[in-house]
Amino acid sequence: MKPAISIPTPFGPWRLSPVPLLVPALMVVALVLVGSPSTWVTLTLAGLAMGMMIFIMASGLTLVFGLMDVLNFGHGAFISLGAFIGVTIMTALSPWMDSLSLAANLGAIGLGALVAMVVAGGFGYLFERTIIRPVYGDHLKQILITMGGMIVVEQVIYVFWGPDAIPIPRPDSLKGAFAFGDVVLEKYRVLAVVVGLVIFAAMSLTLKRTKIGLLVRAGVENGEMVETLGYRIGALFIAVFVVGSALAGLGGVMWGLYQEVITAPMGMSVMILIFIVVIIGGLGSVEGCFLGALLVGLMNNYAAYLAPKVALGSSILLMVAILMWRPEGLLPAAKGR
Repeated sequence: MKPAISIPTPFGPWRLSPVPLLVPALMVVALVLVGSPSTWVTLTLAGLAMGMMIFIMASGLTLVFGLMDVLNFGHGAFISLGAFIGVTIMTALSPWMDSLSLAANLGAIGLGALVAMVVAGGFGYLFERTIIRPVYGDHLKQILITMGGMIVVEQVIYVFWGPDAIPIPRPDSLKGAFAFGDVVLEKYRVLAVVVGLVIFAAMSLTLKRTKIGLLVRAGVENGEMVETLGYRIGALFIAVFVVGSALAGLGGVMWGLYQEVITAPMGMSVMILIFIVVIIGGLGSVEGCFLGALLVGLMNNYAAYLAPKVALGSSILLMVAILMWRPEGLLPAAKGR
């Protein structure tokens, strides 16, 4: 019989930390600067939707960093692959996508996202076994070989889907916006917020309320301890990597519909925001990744409205400011190894 593991949560007690107050504080500052409440609400929802999609793509990567100590610059390959697989499925289900029924539209998108997650997760397993496994413990080789892997995947996408960008028109039920006076809420962004919250809740409950989650948290804090207690940390590594890859595939579908176009390099282009979120949140922390994604999404939208010339660098400025305050990120997982 294997002994039980009892550890404190690596994410830190939220009620004793000022960190969660950063998001509402940013919102309040933006409200003062924007001036118009209706414009502020529109910008805020857009920022939250962007942040949720970045979180979906980044959440798996932060666990891979924290648990496996792997610098996987090829994570963007799973995003691009998931987007193209999802679009292929949705195209095959064009009668559902063209339907005026919201249920049919969501069914087509949901099935496309599910297949994208399965394919991206399977590809992630092969990627870990063949490309990453030989370079565990060597960060420089990890960077080089995973970047090379992402470039190879991009070329494979060109072979199967061609070099041209593929437009993804949203179904009619997700076009347009809800209008409440002067407040405009885009339908798809509302859907993105809901999906992001569901993913966050599912990951948090899994990590905090299940044995597998307990082992993951223990592995983030001290992988050697988990091995000593007789649990196979290697199998846990693979499972986390596969789940992270699947979430990247889901994020690729959501991001593609958000941009209404997909390209082979889309995964690489969004990796900058993903790495910023992972660094801001703290390695190994899902809660930190969630807060970091919301901050980045909101900052991007507020800056684009208030100061368009600095919008491109707003995320980097945010990262620098936070790291000067908390060098290990907002809610870093404790590391005992």
